[in-house]
Amino acid sequence: MSKFSLTDLDTIVHERASASRELSYTAKLLGDGIEKCAKKFGEEAIEAVMAGVKGEKLEMRNEAADVLYHLLVLLHATKVSLSDVMAELERRTSQTGIAEKASRRP
Repeated sequence: MSKFSLTDLDTIVHERASASRELSYTAKLLGDGIEKCAKKFGEEAIEAVMAGVKGEKLEMRNEAADVLYHLLVLLHATKVSLSDVMAELERRTSQTGIAEKASRRP
């Protein structure tokens, strides 16, 4: 199993955010604004859904990688840290999914 983590990818996104737009796709996306980052994330999410429905394992793997990358770019654009997202996931997993979801209802 790979030792590469979402934290590693997040670090790369943060480093490349300040690079030249001509040299970094990450910098270009961020320079185009939050709307562009959100649109790309949405497009990749739809492609992942379609790959999953088709049962295409290799395509699903590749699209999932795109989704994770574009999510981290969108998090960076909206100034939400990966560590905050992970803390929320940790909080949610302290109980069953059904109980956690029920706790969010008004």
